[in-house]
Amino acid sequence: MAAVASSARPTAVPLPPHLKRAASRKSSGSNNAAATTRPTPAYNMQSSSNAVHLRRKRKQDTPMKQFTRWLVNNQTGLSANLFALLFLAHMFFPRLRVHTSKFFTLSYYNPATGQYNLGPDDVPFVFFLVVLFTGLRASTMDYVLAPFARSQGLYKKKPITRFSEQAWLVIVYTVFYPLGMYLYYHSSYFFNMKNLWTHWPGREMSGLLKAYILVQLAFWLQQIIVINIEERRKDHWQMLTHHFITVSLITASYRYRHTPVANVILILMDISDFFLPLAKCQKYLGYTTICDVTFGAFMLSWFVCRHIFFTMICYSVWAQTPNIMPEGCFRGGVAGSGSVAVGADEISSLAPTISSLAPFLSETTSNKLAFLIEPLVDSEGAVCYNYAVKWAFLAMLLFLELIIIVWFFMIVQVAIRVVTGGGADDTRSDDEGDEEEEDEEDDIADDRNGEKVDAAPLEEEVGVEAIDLKGWERRTGVKRQASTTTSVSLPGHSDRKELLGRIGCEKQVD
Repeated sequence: MAAVASSARPTAVPLPPHLKRAASRKSSGSNNAAATTRPTPAYNMQSSSNAVHLRRKRKQDTPMKQFTRWLVNNQTGLSANLFALLFLAHMFFPRLRVHTSKFFTLSYYNPATGQYNLGPDDVPFVFFLVVLFTGLRASTMDYVLAPFARSQGLYKKKPITRFSEQAWLVIVYTVFYPLGMYLYYHSSYFFNMKNLWTHWPGREMSGLLKAYILVQLAFWLQQIIVINIEERRKDHWQMLTHHFITVSLITASYRYRHTPVANVILILMDISDFFLPLAKCQKYLGYTTICDVTFGAFMLSWFVCRHIFFTMICYSVWAQTPNIMPEGCFRGGVAGSGSVAVGADEISSLAPTISSLAPFLSETTSNKLAFLIEPLVDSEGAVCYNYAVKWAFLAMLLFLELIIIVWFFMIVQVAIRVVTGGGADDTRSDDEGDEEEEDEEDDIADDRNGEKVDAAPLEEEVGVEAIDLKGWERRTGVKRQASTTTSVSLPGHSDRKELLGRIGCEKQVD
């Protein structure tokens, strides 16, 4: 091992485990001073024959950051433990089955009609689905998609993670879109927009439609969790806003008995959400030509579905619902067909329809907007339609369309790059934003099986002579940068391999 002469005291050099083992074996037969164990500041050090470069390690993570990292790293185990606890309680405690069964079965079945109503017992089912999506996503990414990515030539951590995330979305929408289209094709509103409103307010729905709406709701709730615990992208707040609006629309349409409209809007969104991650997966695998073709299909589906058909639904809400849907608040039983038998006694003034479950609202006629909360807090309460309800829904739809328009301008920029030979690259997210420091850690930290591991700084002397930067400055005349900066960088080439060569670790150690 080439020793670096110095009169200063020994200083610890942070090295990955496999490089420490190599240096220890080389230094065991030399006459260097014995290694001294001493905690030292965490630095990444690189040098050549005429330069040394020091880089500080990242600052200590906050407790919240550590907690979110723990969640990300334990998604599969946490989901499995929750499921085990639920099913063991269901199996060994018969008295609890009336409660535990709500987590994995649809509630409010009506044997007389063969359909399902809705209520608060839907919440455990949605929670179960959120945990299910969390476990499925993590396990599929870790044990199926990531190994597949490596088999296709991806080795660095970030590209593998990005590919796995996008491939998971491809799998999800491969299920969601055909299921939504099946429901749409067998419905009375298939290519008949007026029938979206004619059967309102229907108190019941088919089991498949109810499951479809609740599964979509759980998926978007899980997406909100994902973007807040995993690494943030450039469009974090836009995506978070989009997800909250989507969850709000699904919840409101479900509680206001507008599930047909929710079905149509979801399939309009799902088709383009399928093509985009598919194009990204093809890009990561190096299939640039087919990626550009898929991106073209994504642009076409986006424009047609989100800027033509979606705006047609917005127009229908504004222009057609006042002529089709009866104005007022409705109570009453459920007819055999699943629609409410509307009668004169079912239409009431606003004040008497206020739910007792919302005591924070005024129950006087002076609060004209309090009835908007009624269907959201009381499953058996009145469902209303009037000018305020129409504009409440229309405002959420238009706000969602505004976000879609902003994204469309970004997509057009990508299309221009494709036409000019730049290739398809979605600018809405930070998929390509690999940081230099993380790439260096990925390159240097390989375990014995070829998997990437994090290189933690060591607090142990590895047998080399101490490195004295001040003495080095006196001999060479090169000055370091001011200490006010976050790192110390000296002129010269800072190749990491040359640093490894200086301490005798230039060869890979098995």
